[in-house]
Amino acid sequence: MAAPAKGEQMHDLNCLTIKELEQHAAVRMDKQTRDYYNEGADSGSTLLENIQAYAKYRIRPRVLRDISRIDTSVSIFGFRSSIPLGIAPTAMQCLAHPDGEIATARACKKAGMVMGLSSFATSTLEDVAEAIGSTPHVLQLYLFEEREHSRKLIARAKKAGYKAVFLTVDTPMLGRRNLEIRNQFKLPKPYKIANFTEDPSSDAAATVMDGSSSAKSDEHKTESAPGYHDGENRTPPRGPITFHTHAANPTLCWDRDIEWLKKECAPEMQVWVKGIATAEDALLAVQHGVDGIVVSNHGGRQLNGALATLDALPEVVAAVRGKIPVHVDGGIRHGTDVFKALALGADFCWIGRPVLWGLVYKGQEGVELCLRLFSDEIKLCMGLAGTTKVEDITKDYLVKVDRSGFVSRL
Repeated sequence: MAAPAKGEQMHDLNCLTIKELEQHAAVRMDKQTRDYYNEGADSGSTLLENIQAYAKYRIRPRVLRDISRIDTSVSIFGFRSSIPLGIAPTAMQCLAHPDGEIATARACKKAGMVMGLSSFATSTLEDVAEAIGSTPHVLQLYLFEEREHSRKLIARAKKAGYKAVFLTVDTPMLGRRNLEIRNQFKLPKPYKIANFTEDPSSDAAATVMDGSSSAKSDEHKTESAPGYHDGENRTPPRGPITFHTHAANPTLCWDRDIEWLKKECAPEMQVWVKGIATAEDALLAVQHGVDGIVVSNHGGRQLNGALATLDALPEVVAAVRGKIPVHVDGGIRHGTDVFKALALGADFCWIGRPVLWGLVYKGQEGVELCLRLFSDEIKLCMGLAGTTKVEDITKDYLVKVDRSGFVSRL
C-alpha cells in the first residue's frame, strides 16, 4: 500500500464507505445485537424512508468558485466542531464493543466532534465525560414519572460538564419492535445500564428491554413494572429503572414538564427537545423557551408510517424562523446527505447507527474511520458543489425529483 500524501489519511481498503462499514458490522454481530441495533418499528418502512428521503434531492453544483480552501467547521455549544455532524445518543454501546461509549468518546475527542450520550448507556456519564474531555457532550434524557430519578441524573450531568440535555419527546409509548420481542432481548452480563446501577456489584438493570430485571435490596427483591392508569388514578413505574418499564412516559406535557426541566438544568445546561416532526410542535418549543430542536423520529423505531425526518425538516425550519437552532437525525449515510439536510435548513446533523457499525468493526479505530469517511465526503461534496463554508449551503444548491422523474427548484 502506497504511503499517503502529506495531510492525507491512510485508507482502510476493506472499508471505503458507510455501506461497507454496515456490511462488515453485520457479520461481526450476534443476531440479537444486530436485530436490536438495526430494526425499526413494525414493518420498518419509516426506517427505510429516513434513508430513501435523501435520494429525492439532487445537488446543483456551481463551478469556477476557487474552492482551494474549504472550511467544514461550525460553531456548536461554544465549540468549533470540525464538521456539521455529531454522534447521536444510542443505547448500550458495549453490545457493539467492550469499550462501548468510552471508545466513541475518545474518537469524538480526537475528531473534534460533539457526542450525545444515552441515558441507557453501558458506561457512566462521568466516565464518558472524562474520556471526551473538553469536547462538548450532551445527555439524552428520558424524563421519568418519578422526578427524583431524573433530578439525580441531571445533577450528575451538570457536575460532569454536559452542555445540554436532549429531552426525548417521541416515546410516550414504546414502538413495537418485533425482532426484539421474538429474540427476548436481554443485555448480557457483565454489562449494565451504568447510570442507574448505584451498587456496581448489583444486578439491577442488567436486563433492560423485557421488563424482567430485578435487584435484591437488604430486605426483599423488587421487580420492575411499568406504570398504569386504573381509570381514576395513575400509578408510576416501580422497581429498578429499566428501559421498558421507565423510559415511556405518557404523562409528559409542554406546560408542566418543560418549565420544570429548564429550572433543573439552569444555568449550566441547555434544554433541547428531540423528536419534533411538525411545525405546530416546533412553534410550541419556541414558545416554551427551549434552546434547540432535533427533528427526529427515533431512527424509525417508534411510529411506523411517520414522516421521514428529512421530509419533516422544511416545515420545522419554516416555523422556527431562525429563533432557535434546528438539528436533524435519521437516515444519514453519506456526506452528501449532510449537505442536503443543511441545504434544507438544518443547522447541524447527527448520526447513530453508522457509529455503532464502526464500534463493531474495530472499536475506537472503527468509530474514527466512520467519522473520517463522513468528514472526507462532506468536504468533497462542498468543494464539488462550489461551496467553501457551511453557511453558504442553501436550498439554491438543491432540486427535488418527483415520482415521474421531473426536477423542480426549491
